[in-house]
Amino acid sequence: MAMSGLLSPTTPLTVTLSPSKPLLRLHSPFLFSLNHHHSILTKHTNKIKPRRPLTTTQSKGTDDSVDAPDRLISAVCYFYPFFDGIQYGKYVITQFTAIQTLIQPLIPAIRVFKSFPFNGFLVFLTLYFGVVRNSNFSRYVRFNTMQVIVLDVLLIFPDLLERSFNPKDGLGLDVLMSMDSTVFLFLLVCLVYGSASCVLGQVPRLPIVAEAAERQVP
Repeated sequence: MAMSGLLSPTTPLTVTLSPSKPLLRLHSPFLFSLNHHHSILTKHTNKIKPRRPLTTTQSKGTDDSVDAPDRLISAVCYFYPFFDGIQYGKYVITQFTAIQTLIQPLIPAIRVFKSFPFNGFLVFLTLYFGVVRNSNFSRYVRFNTMQVIVLDVLLIFPDLLERSFNPKDGLGLDVLMSMDSTVFLFLLVCLVYGSASCVLGQVPRLPIVAEAAERQVP
């Protein structure tokens, strides 16, 4: 009767929960093993320190990745268009003694370069086929050499203008003097900037010619 009364649907089932005692306590071996492994995993996880992200710092000054011979070869190459276009400074050099003082140490090398009419063309072929197209040189050297070649090729345009329009006086002469002086100063700035950057191991990017040189160097 007691059992039938307990199972009777009319008899309500009441459960009293004590706040100090848990409703159910399991002493299963599986649960004990799971809790044990969880505690071990938690201890090992706490011991593992997060790794710091790998960062590389690059100095803003010299680039140590460029070898000294590559710097020297690249720096010397920037003298080529300056020597080839030295005639455009005939007006500026005579007017400013500071530029005369700057150019004075280079006069012997300029005379050797200008002693033979085809020296410029021979240097052009040597730089293009011997350096730019030579995979034995680093890309740093080949890029700077290609910049020098493109800069020298651009000297064809002021040379054509000077040969086509050669005024002797008046406004035409003033325009010619301004054009020649501008070309010379541009070559001088390219020489100083390009050579100094190469000595420091940096990559000089000359205006007008840098993009063209980039496309020619694989």
